[in-house]
Parts: sequence; structure tokens; C-alpha cells
Amino acid sequence: MSSRPAHRPDEPNGIGAVEVARAARAAGAARAALAAAAATVMPVSCAGCGRPDLAVCPACRAAVAARPVAVSRADLRAHAGLEYGDVVASVIGAFKDGGRADVARVLAPALAASIRAALAEVPRTGGSSGAGLLVATVPSPPAALRARGYRPVPLLLAACGLRATSVLRLARDRDDQAGLGAAARAANAEGGLVARRRLHGRRFLLVDDVLTTGSTLLEARRALVAAGACVEAVAVLAETPLRSGRRSGSSR
Repeated sequence: MSSRPAHRPDEPNGIGAVEVARAARAAGAARAALAAAAATVMPVSCAGCGRPDLAVCPACRAAVAARPVAVSRADLRAHAGLEYGDVVASVIGAFKDGGRADVARVLAPALAASIRAALAEVPRTGGSSGAGLLVATVPSPPAALRARGYRPVPLLLAACGLRATSVLRLARDRDDQAGLGAAARAANAEGGLVARRRLHGRRFLLVDDVLTTGSTLLEARRALVAAGACVEAVAVLAETPLRSGRRSGSSR
């Protein structure tokens, strides 16, 4: 009998770098046309600088153009599409907490670039890089989901033409990580996630939005591994550089 894990109906097929690129291009063309039409009916302002009539103006769009880089926190290696700060921080903040779900299409290319970079380091298993990997994300706290009305990372993935597998859940209530120091973030994240089921033999790409200290992603990886899974790669939309100025990753 084959030792390959059975595919579950609720699990999307594995992804590869080629599939990410093709899906992002196709989805991007359609979204651009829809956004142009929507802007004439529902005027918006730039999520980065406030300029009227554009979801993201050309200057701010250039500021959020993908610049993928490998980053690290403790023993966690990840790839980030952007550096968090200035215009990038404004656009991501508007997307996550300002109700600006419309800018997902502008941020998606940076996430797609970080995913491609992360998958490029995964050993090939008979197909493109990352073949057979499932996508896992960190679940949003109920309060954050109620306030936003949507889940930011799955929305970004959808804009990339990808879908995550819902395999993690919150094990307990926890505080918002924003504003906490490194030690407090680690304590807040520790033991906060658990897998919904056994994941023996499953291989994952772990995706999140902003990497700061790494505590959330380290906890997500721990929960997946505890359930029998293997985390092959980690990709984030943006990373907050360490204060020392060294180019290493971060997490929430």
C-alpha cells in the first residue's frame, strides 16, 4: 500500500511556485478591471497617503512593490515580501484594521513573491518546488474577526489564487500582540494554538501577514509539528526589522 497520506475533501491540492505565479497573474488582471469599474461607483482614497479616487496611488503602489528577502527569528527561517514601515505600514494597517479589504489585490503580489521565494528552498518531490504542500495560516481571534468582518491572510491568499487549509484553532483566549514586547509576545503566544486533527505525514507552507518577533509563527509551527506535520517553509507579507538593523525575520 502507498504511504502517501490520503487527501481530505477539505484540503486543497499541494502548491508549487509555477502555480503561484500563474494564479497571481490571472487573478491580478481580473481584479484590476473590477477595481477600475468599482472606483467610479464607490469613490475611495489611497490607503497609503489619502489621495482621492485611487485605492492605492501610483507612488504608494511602487512603495509596496515586492522586495522578497530571507529573514529569521530564533530557529525560524521565513521569507518576507516587504519591509514593514512608512507607506507599507499604512497600507497594511488600512487593509487589516481600516476595513480596506479592497487593497488586498495591491498587497497580494508581495505575498506571492515571498511564497515563491520560500518554495524555491523546498526540495523537489517529483514536481515543481513545493509540490504536495498544503497552506496553513494562523487563525484570527474572534474579537478581531468580528471587528474586521474578514480574515486578512486568507483574503490575501485568495488574491494570489491560493486557499489555506483550516488546520489550526485557538486553544485559549490571548491578548492582541500589538504593543507587546518580545517577552510578553512569547508568553502570550505560548500554548495558544492547537491542530484541529492529527496531521501525520502532511507537509505545510505556513503563511502570515506581519512578522515581528516570531512568537506567533513559532507557536503555529510547534502546534503543527505536535500534530505530526512537517513545516517545510514559512512566508509572510512583511517583516518588521530587528532594532539592531540586522536583516532577519520576525513574526507577530
